[in-house]
Amino acid sequence: MSRVGRIRASVRAAALSFLRRRTAVFFTFLFPLLIVLIFGALVQTQPTGGGLFTEPTGYYVPGYLAVVVLFTPLSRVGSEVARHREGNRFEKLATTPLRRWEWLLAQTIVNVLVIGLAALLLLGLLVVVTGPEIYLSPLLVPFVAFGVALFCGIGALLGSLADSQDGVIAASNALALPLVFLSETFVPPSMLPEWFRPLIDLSPLTYFSRGVRAATFDHPSLVEGVVLDSFGGHDPLVNLGILCALAALAMGLGAIALPRTD
Repeated sequence: MSRVGRIRASVRAAALSFLRRRTAVFFTFLFPLLIVLIFGALVQTQPTGGGLFTEPTGYYVPGYLAVVVLFTPLSRVGSEVARHREGNRFEKLATTPLRRWEWLLAQTIVNVLVIGLAALLLLGLLVVVTGPEIYLSPLLVPFVAFGVALFCGIGALLGSLADSQDGVIAASNALALPLVFLSETFVPPSMLPEWFRPLIDLSPLTYFSRGVRAATFDHPSLVEGVVLDSFGGHDPLVNLGILCALAALAMGLGAIALPRTD
């Protein structure tokens, strides 16, 4: 079987495995929708008030997307690696032509498709419920794809290093919860202590949120003048390039970390 054939077969197997877990399918799509309903419809933004959610609604679009791009691949890929380890499946895979990076690529492709659909539904609901003024940039597609690939690679690392599926879930939540709030998503840098702000650049999710915001909220059709604005927007292509490099690094390290045998 050719390499393309191996990857195609692995993608099909991974997709069927995901669809058989109805609870996983349900919460993959329900969780981001709940986030939009809670924060977008119930809490809402208060542009003239104080505290959280004081920016225009469109500012928080990267945060809503980050929820699915961050949490889902971390937990799904990490748990899948842990299940393979516990079932000695990597030892069986070692006897086949399928390489570890091909297996991880197949898992990533499935996650990109599933999370891409979830992100599309989330954006639709966000526009209906909150009506944010955003530009639906075509750059959203590569941002979501490479963002998912980045956290699939990190999820593979967690699954390879954790001692159980429970350990993977605990580790992924411990990593994801700080990142989703401290990566220029829901909390503007101006609300954080000055000494902490340089640390934001260490979060890989920051480059996703900056790029998505620059492509959708700071777009010239919505903001007069240049793309850089008072919210600290950045060139989306620069952030996309950084995100691509981080995704390639994470995927490479994740593939190396996958066990050959158990």
